[in-house]
Amino acid sequence: MPPAREHAELKLQPLPQAGRSLAEQVISEVRRAVHTGAMVPGRLYSVYQIAEQLNVSRSPVREAMLRLAEAGLVQVERNRGFRVVLPHPREIVEIFGVRLALELPAVRRAAAQVPAGLGVALRATMAKMAAAVEAGDETRFFHLDQALHDRILAAAGNDRARAIVGGLRDTMRILGTSTDDASRTLRQVHEEHEPIVAAVAAGDPAGAERAMRGHLTNTGLILAGQAARAQGEPVDVAALWAAVVDDV
Repeated sequence: MPPAREHAELKLQPLPQAGRSLAEQVISEVRRAVHTGAMVPGRLYSVYQIAEQLNVSRSPVREAMLRLAEAGLVQVERNRGFRVVLPHPREIVEIFGVRLALELPAVRRAAAQVPAGLGVALRATMAKMAAAVEAGDETRFFHLDQALHDRILAAAGNDRARAIVGGLRDTMRILGTSTDDASRTLRQVHEEHEPIVAAVAAGDPAGAERAMRGHLTNTGLILAGQAARAQGEPVDVAALWAAVVDDV
């Protein structure tokens, strides 16, 4: 049935329907619409609206909304539609608190053991990341970034930690949060990984943990700050970080 009058007006561009799955394309378009202001947090939208404007069936839109709801970007209202909900800074900080709790012991263990070929593999990934920087390919860069962290977790031998961190990073990706803005460039993100890889390859557990802590802390603080600005909330991000994460 057509969208009810209670739903906010909306203008989106039809999807190309090629390449990625339709649900992934819908997620990307919703994130883009939130970023550009085409979709306004708090206003009610319907699956019918999204499907009609993107020229797709309602099934991939429903799938996308469920995934966005799991990530916390939308709130579904049964039989009415959904509302965009911007992530609260505390959510970002808590995600990075979990990542620190899992990735610090993992990188320390990887550096202590240095499995055969790990250093070479990490260096190869860093080279691909550098190429993505030169090409300005943010999507490929952050895919490789995730792959590098995942390889370290795999080397530590904790599959459960690897799966949890992978899920958290997927959540951050769906939320559309990245630090490739005026606060930090792709090149700077790449440079933050250099001491991590160097310490792991050199078999320096303390150095690897220190470098990973610095990288994750910097990233988490930037993203939490972005979330606070997006919501217009007077949040003391540094104090929030100290309260939630500093004991990790």
